[in-house]
Amino acid sequence: MTCPRLEYRAENDEHEFDHLRPYCTVTDEFVSPMKADICNDRFDFDHEDHCEVFQAAVEAAAADDD
Repeated sequence: MTCPRLEYRAENDEHEFDHLRPYCTVTDEFVSPMKADICNDRFDFDHEDHCEVFQAAVEAAAADDD
């Protein structure tokens, strides 16, 4: 499963890019293409088990629901 927190954007507040760049909506920052490959399930990566950023976002959302 591709990370639901990963988006591809063609611009930010200051610049327009000539190609889409990977953006993590949890950390609110652009990430490297290598990181995006991992987030897109390369190397048997599982978000629920391996990504501390994804896990923290899920925990925060659960706490907000309480």
